[in-house]
Amino acid sequence: MQNPPKNRKFRVARKGRNRGMARSSKLHFLDYGIVSDGRGRLNARQIEATRRALIKVTKRGTARIIIRVFPDIPVSKKPLEVRQGRGKGPVDHYAFNVKPGTVIMEIGGVEEEVAKEAVKLGAAKLPFKVKFAKREVTENE
Repeated sequence: MQNPPKNRKFRVARKGRNRGMARSSKLHFLDYGIVSDGRGRLNARQIEATRRALIKVTKRGTARIIIRVFPDIPVSKKPLEVRQGRGKGPVDHYAFNVKPGTVIMEIGGVEEEVAKEAVKLGAAKLPFKVKFAKREVTENE
């Protein structure tokens, strides 16, 4: 299990509901990005697998990758073959609730074709549909 986040009021959390849309679906830092088209729960292993897929395609050159999500929700799981009752199980992993429109990662420093190929490979590692996003240049930038 990975290290827990620094500040948590309670060690285990309730499941909660994943409703609504993301607050912002704009790219703030780099030119291209992965934006979620569906909703789901993203754990740290999936984020790392996506990051590695992006690095493999961009050949570790001048490409920059920024991860915009952080798994901070503890997900508990009871061990196998344990009877019901006796409280909630220990923390198994940490997750991030993804809503439609959430920017998951941003890519920069590469051509658009390379970025599209990287997003295609990275999307295969994610448990929901995603789409390729391109930064819109405004006149005051």
